[in-house]
Amino acid sequence: MVKEIERYGLPVVHMCTIVPISLTIGANRILPTVAIPYPLGDPHLGEEKSKNLRRHLVERGLDALQTEVSGQTVFEE
Repeated sequence: MVKEIERYGLPVVHMCTIVPISLTIGANRILPTVAIPYPLGDPHLGEEKSKNLRRHLVERGLDALQTEVSGQTVFEE
């Protein structure tokens, strides 16, 4: 679905826990996340820290969305 959305000119950031799968499907902007059961948070951190982690990941995603890429790019920390 990522590639289809980009064909219409809309940039997409694929936030994922398993980067090789994103590379296989051909996503251009790939943002690694936390873990399979909790891709955008960690309940073991507590409510406040988990919220901060989610905010950080979303902000990184927005930065990646604004970044010009010429092919597959993994946005590491």
